[in-house]
Amino acid sequence: MLWRAALVVLAIAAAFLPVPRPLVERVYSVGVFHPLQIVITTLSNSVPFALFDILVGVAVLWWLGQLFRDVSAGRRTGWGRAVARIGIRTATIAAAAYLVFLVAWGLNYRRVRLADQLQFDATRVSRDAAVSLAGQTVDHVNGLYDSAHRIGWLPPDAVDPALAQAFFRAQRELGYDARTVPARPKRTMLDLYFRRAGVAGMTDPYFLETFVASDLLPFERPFVVAHEWSHLAGIADEGDANFAGWLTCLRGSAPHQYSGWLFLYSEVVGALDGPHAQAASARLANGPREDLRAIRDRLLQHVSPRVSAAGWRVYDRYLKANQVEQGAASYAEVVSLVLGTDFSGEWVPKHR
Repeated sequence: MLWRAALVVLAIAAAFLPVPRPLVERVYSVGVFHPLQIVITTLSNSVPFALFDILVGVAVLWWLGQLFRDVSAGRRTGWGRAVARIGIRTATIAAAAYLVFLVAWGLNYRRVRLADQLQFDATRVSRDAAVSLAGQTVDHVNGLYDSAHRIGWLPPDAVDPALAQAFFRAQRELGYDARTVPARPKRTMLDLYFRRAGVAGMTDPYFLETFVASDLLPFERPFVVAHEWSHLAGIADEGDANFAGWLTCLRGSAPHQYSGWLFLYSEVVGALDGPHAQAASARLANGPREDLRAIRDRLLQHVSPRVSAAGWRVYDRYLKANQVEQGAASYAEVVSLVLGTDFSGEWVPKHR
């Protein structure tokens, strides 16, 4: 009983005790997580199915089995002890799962943010700068559309070697460990939820796998995979991962670049007021316009507004609980990062 209480106390302390971000960066993210990621993702890549699904399935079945035993015993010995056993067991499992989560990946939420590592100036973020960036995204998607669709995309469950090389280059330019092992994109038993909630992908924080929703269109996948790989590199914040995923795509082939710029177009236009958003949209060529319409149709066909709203509320609370102040809104911070960061040629971010 004592060790169970100690485990719960340790988990609570780990959740709330402040740890300096530079210390997390230097000791955990660089010294512990990166070597661990190489080993774990290499192992999880060796199987075509999601190890996370096995873990969750076994844990749920075991917990239900124990619940059934406690309920049966409660009928004979009284419900007080049965409820206490259920509560203690559940708290112990939750504490252990949380501590493993922190060690395997979760402490990356407390590392130094990209805005504090790069030459970022918030005064560069303005409406005029956003309008200019929107124009650039339109030029890029218009120019890349034909070659991207002519070359095409690899199957959804394959690690794209060109995208992997682009990922390594982007990590080096961001100052991160370029030895991160890219995970093979996998489907998960959560896929139905992904499609109903409008979730494009997920990083398994235990076996460091990459999950991608099955209904993504081919030109959406490179950016989503690059975003999830950025999480595997220890970039936990969603805005930072969007930024790193976008940079990765820009260093890839035409299909990868098109995916990255199409993503950023939607983000930038979504941040503009009505007239400026309409002006940017009016400049789109027919090809990119049809691709964006296909994405919209996919979401309209599969996403349940209620499931999506509930899912994002839960995720917002999860992010805030892990010290991401903006919660789910952190996804949109990629626009501010792109506008506020000082780049050299070919969108190479400058460091402080």
